[in-house]
Amino acid sequence: MPRPPRRVLHLAGSPTDDFFADLSLLYAADCLAAVADPARYDPLIAWVSPDGSWRFPASLDRGDIAAAAPYTLPAATARLADEGVEVVVPQLFCRAGMTTYRALIEAQGIPLVGNTGDVMALTANKAQAKQVVAGAGVRVAAGRVVDRGEDPAVALPAVVKPVDADNSAGVSLVRERVELRTALAAALAHSRQALVESYVELGREVRCGVVERDGELVVLPLEEYAVHPTRKPVRGADDKLARDGAGELGLVAKDAEHAWIVPPDDPVNAAVGAAARAAHRALGCRHYSLFDFRVDPTGTPVFLEASLYCSFARTSVLAVMAAAAGIPVERLFADLVTAATAGEGAPQ
Repeated sequence: MPRPPRRVLHLAGSPTDDFFADLSLLYAADCLAAVADPARYDPLIAWVSPDGSWRFPASLDRGDIAAAAPYTLPAATARLADEGVEVVVPQLFCRAGMTTYRALIEAQGIPLVGNTGDVMALTANKAQAKQVVAGAGVRVAAGRVVDRGEDPAVALPAVVKPVDADNSAGVSLVRERVELRTALAAALAHSRQALVESYVELGREVRCGVVERDGELVVLPLEEYAVHPTRKPVRGADDKLARDGAGELGLVAKDAEHAWIVPPDDPVNAAVGAAARAAHRALGCRHYSLFDFRVDPTGTPVFLEASLYCSFARTSVLAVMAAAAGIPVERLFADLVTAATAGEGAPQ
C-alpha cells in the first residue's frame, strides 16, 4: 500500500516584529504553493505572531491568519502532538525564530528540516562563524569586534557591519577615518556589537549552496551578485528587499541586473566549492548550507558569512541554485524531508 501523506508543519511568522513576519509570509506562501502534493504531504500551518501567540490558519492569506484562534505556547505544542506532526519546515527568519524556536521543535522530538538551533546560533554571530571556518583552513577577512562606545584604531578601507544582523542592514564601507563613527553608529543600531573587517578588493561576490545527497556534499551552481569596485563596492539592504507601493515586501536580488548563475566552466567554481565544503563540515551543518564569499582579484575566495536557511520557495537562493543543477524545488524539498524524518544529516 502507498504510504499515507506525511504530516508536515510549516512554521511561519515571527515572534520579533512585523518586518520579519512579512518576510516569512513572502517565502512561506510560495513554498506551500511550490511543493503542494496532496498524495505526499498533509500540510499544517503554524503562525507565530510578534506578541508570541500561535495560530493555526487554514492558509497564509492575511484574513485567514487574523481569523485563526490564538494559542499560548503550551497549548500550541500540545496541538502539534495532537496533529501528529512528523516533520517541521522552519520559515522563521528572525533571530529567535532561527534559534530558540528551532530548539523548541527539537525539544519536542519532532524532526526538523535544515540546521539545528545551536548551529544557527553559532552562525548568527558573524565573528564566531569566521573563527570556526578559519580554523578549518578557509580564508577569512581580517577583522575585530567593536563594542558600543569604543573608538577603534583600524586599518582602512574597512567594512563595518552589525555582528549579528541579516539582509545587509547597517553595512557600510569606510575609506576615510572621519566616516568611521557614523558607520559604527549605523551598525550598532542593529546589534550590540559591530564587526570591522578589512575590505577585500574586487574581484567578485558569490554565494555558494551545499546540499547533502546520498552521503555526499554536493556544491550547487554559484550565484553571483552585481558589485563594482567604484559604483557598488559592497551590497546594501536595498539590493535585497524592498516594499512596493502597497507596502508589500518583495525581493530585489532576483533579476538579471542584480544576480545570475555562474557558468559551470568558470574557474571560480572549484575554489569556492572547496571552501564551502570545508565551512559546512567545520560549522556542523546539516542537510544544506549557504555561504557568501568575496573573491579577490587573484581569484581567491574569502569567507564573509553563513546564511543557513532555505524556505523552499521558488525564489529562495538555494532553490534557484538547485534548479540550475537540474533539481527542481519539489524534489529538493522531498529529498530533505525524507532525510530529516530518517534522522540523516550528520556532518560529513
